[in-house]
Amino acid sequence: MNENITLIVTIALIIVFSPFFAKKVKLPTTPIEIILGSLFGYIGLIHDEHLFEIVAEIGFLYLMFIAGTEVNLKKVLKTPAALMRKVTLYLIILYGFSITFSLYFDLGNIFIVLLPLISVGLIAALVKEYGKTPWLTLSMTAGGIGEVVSIAFLTLAAAAIESGYGMGLVQTVSSLLLFLLFMFLLFRAMQLLFWWFPEFSVALMPHKDNKEQDLRLSMGILLLLIGAMFYLKLELAFGAFLAGIFIPTFFEHKHELPEKLASYGFGFLIPIFFIHIGSSFNLDALVMDGLILKALVIALVMIAIRVIASLVFVKEIGLKDSLLMGLSHSMPLTLLIAMATLAYHGKSIDTLHYYAFILAALFQVIFVMTTIKLINRYKTSE
Repeated sequence: MNENITLIVTIALIIVFSPFFAKKVKLPTTPIEIILGSLFGYIGLIHDEHLFEIVAEIGFLYLMFIAGTEVNLKKVLKTPAALMRKVTLYLIILYGFSITFSLYFDLGNIFIVLLPLISVGLIAALVKEYGKTPWLTLSMTAGGIGEVVSIAFLTLAAAAIESGYGMGLVQTVSSLLLFLLFMFLLFRAMQLLFWWFPEFSVALMPHKDNKEQDLRLSMGILLLLIGAMFYLKLELAFGAFLAGIFIPTFFEHKHELPEKLASYGFGFLIPIFFIHIGSSFNLDALVMDGLILKALVIALVMIAIRVIASLVFVKEIGLKDSLLMGLSHSMPLTLLIAMATLAYHGKSIDTLHYYAFILAALFQVIFVMTTIKLINRYKTSE
């Protein structure tokens, strides 16, 4: 009982004080939560507890849900064809480098999925700091499409890890394709419904809402799609991500809703996920032979392939902004940790590489945030 009280109090203190530490060291709150989780876990104030693990898992799913709210499917589909071709080429180069590097060094198939992951989570933090600059606008567009691709590969990788590469994987892929077909038809049907009856979306989420209908409907969509993933035995994160896409796509009149949902998540559930990740990182592992070197190599490779691939946008936004865009995609902290955790539990990577990916994720955030700040300062001084 006393241990559980200590656990609850420690988590509460980390949630409350992480933003203050983050402000002091000028880093996002997320890596601070991971570091504090690791430190307090090491000294014994945070321990394994079933309820803690469940809430952390809910936090992860909610994080994927919030990631989905960054993607407006209508706007993605309206992306100019020329820009879409450049984004496609960017992703092809990214995955091409990943496949080449992974096969050349015989790293295993899971690295092909891990190295090119893209997440727009921390790009939103950059938008808050630097505003909607051309490189960040393009970063959000390309990042949204890249995140959809990353989530799809995450789902397939999760299926391969769980079912192997036999008939189990074939069944999972078939279920995924049928589900995607169903979701496409559902999106089209809802698009037509809201086009013919625009008042219907307002009725579901009224402007003046004293019963929190917008939150209730959002949570209902999230739980329904997670339930569908359970039934189809697919990756739950994929369902959560698709649920998030519903919000900006069909309820555009509720401009404040994604921020409202994010405020709740980043204020409570999501920090618990990152604290749990931190507590699972044993600081004694820092003395493991080759760990820090592996983490640095992974971080540098992931940054390098994005910066090189981003050069396809030089004509659109110039060299410096292209480099900034590539750097902004070099912090897939949430997806990288989630996928590494999934691969580790599925025994696709060993403990050394699991810790290396967590460290690499932290190194990336620190290096990229600092580099972007320096490049941006150099640009403004010209």
